[in-house]
Amino acid sequence: MAYAKKILIITGDAGESFEVLYAKQRFIEAGHLPTIAAPQVKRLNLVIHDFEPGWDTYIEKPGYIMASDVGFDEVVSENYDAVLFIGGRAPEYLRNDQRVIEMAHHFHKEGKYIFAICHGIQILVTAGLVENKNITCYEHVKFEVEACGGTYIGDQEAVVDGRIVTGQTWQSHPEFYREVFNCLDAPTPFLVD
Repeated sequence: MAYAKKILIITGDAGESFEVLYAKQRFIEAGHLPTIAAPQVKRLNLVIHDFEPGWDTYIEKPGYIMASDVGFDEVVSENYDAVLFIGGRAPEYLRNDQRVIEMAHHFHKEGKYIFAICHGIQILVTAGLVENKNITCYEHVKFEVEACGGTYIGDQEAVVDGRIVTGQTWQSHPEFYREVFNCLDAPTPFLVD
């Protein structure tokens, strides 16, 4: 690793617990500097999405509590090398927050890496960043990806298309983070268009 990268992790209440915790701990373990950003600085109520026999869809249970490091108003996107959009239910409302969309546009315009997993891809869809891209995500976000001009890849746990890396669910962590760290540890990972 050439130097520690600053990674902005975007989530909020109802963000997926395991995705937030795993991301923060993996980035720290690898020597990077993660920052959790949410609408405000507060204790976030994270959730656990899992599958139960007899249910046609996933269930949601209360998850861990974790404090955000910064509120969206305090984020200076220029100070970060990459962004990660976490899944869970948070993206369904975060994608309506113009500050989040502006952050996504900044990272795209500057040629920095954009990572998104599970429902986090809903933010990329709303930001207009999936058109003509190969994208994977939670299977029930497939329609949104395709309706906005992206190509849904359902048979891969993680997909890299240019500077965008997407993962299906928290069950995809091994494949997703393998690609994330391949990008972060590349000799010249950040090229501006």
